[in-house]
Amino acid sequence: MFRLLSSTLGRLRVVGFAEGVSFLVLLGIAMPLKYLLGQPEAVRMVGMAHGLLFVLYVLLVIMAAIEHSWSFKKAVLAFVASLVPFGTFWADKKLFQE
Repeated sequence: MFRLLSSTLGRLRVVGFAEGVSFLVLLGIAMPLKYLLGQPEAVRMVGMAHGLLFVLYVLLVIMAAIEHSWSFKKAVLAFVASLVPFGTFWADKKLFQE
């Protein structure tokens, strides 16, 4: 784990995983709690964590793209992956393995 955190790409992979999990929790647990059971607290808490992780993910994508001279297409794919459920897991497998 600590070895992953020593590089920009490693940090991107860790944050990407956390961002992907937070997105799934937001969509699969927090949103149903809000709209089906009237409990908006879960969306506030998970939404804030997800928002922070999303911003970190985008910054790390930019940093990794510059550091590793990614093509524009690869950088855009890495960004778009964060907008799709399970996308960051796909990006980790297909884009971040260098």
